[in-house]
Amino acid sequence: MNFTLHQLKIFLEVVRYENITKAAEEMYMTQPALSIQIKNLQKQFDIPLVEKIGKRIYITDFGYKVADIAERILLEAESLKYKTREYKGLLTGKLKISSASTGKYVIPYFLSGFMQQHPGIDLTLDVSNKTRVVESLKKNEIDFALVSVLPEDVKVQEHILIENKLYLIGNDNLYTADSPLIYREEGSATRKAMDGFFFRKQSQRKSMELTSNEAVKQAVLAGLGYSILPLIGIGNELKNKKLHIIPSSGLPITTYWRLVWLDDKKPSPIASAFLEYIQDAKESIVQEHFDWCQAFD
Repeated sequence: MNFTLHQLKIFLEVVRYENITKAAEEMYMTQPALSIQIKNLQKQFDIPLVEKIGKRIYITDFGYKVADIAERILLEAESLKYKTREYKGLLTGKLKISSASTGKYVIPYFLSGFMQQHPGIDLTLDVSNKTRVVESLKKNEIDFALVSVLPEDVKVQEHILIENKLYLIGNDNLYTADSPLIYREEGSATRKAMDGFFFRKQSQRKSMELTSNEAVKQAVLAGLGYSILPLIGIGNELKNKKLHIIPSSGLPITTYWRLVWLDDKKPSPIASAFLEYIQDAKESIVQEHFDWCQAFD
């Protein structure tokens, strides 16, 4: 029998989605390339792994049995990789972090030095909206979550990294009471801050709603309206004078980017090592990469 680990990974994605297109997207492959690999895997067995009826594919009972075995094989292969690293004296395993979308401007700088110190560690970093991040935390799918607002319905421990300042932003200084506003989607921390600010102003002039701060920033750059955005994500645009801070009473809104983990979760050796690194290196990281942001009035 002559199959590859890559073929097993591909087959597991086909089983997961029961859809060649989605499996190919997940594996960053073209549909024809993925189909060839599935055909090559099928050649190793006399019994069909999948059946095609009309435009749909279905996993056979035998296919599900093979998928169960394939999952165990891949887990053992992963274990073997880490065991090899352990014998070389390396800290090994996975570090899993989920970050709120704007956290992408923060967390890489706190990870860079740690990953360089520990080349035996594999990093999984998922950048999403706050709702999905908190769900991953609740389900114990990750070691840490990076958020700017503490989740309300789950007990966590935290380590504060840096301040998060939010300002009213436009591509000019012509903001008036009738100017259109661009909002984030429900559930995001930026949306919550913006709702709170304009509620106090007794004004709700929402003109559009977008699903990421990056999308909001591009809309503001294009002149579609004004929005409240985290300072940390617009540094270059402010420097180049493509965006402007609109002075406004009650701003900035200040929260904190914080690393959180489940209160009753015992950190893995890798998670513990990362926390120790953060405690030791945080001051120098903030000074090197975020001084401009922290000192901004």
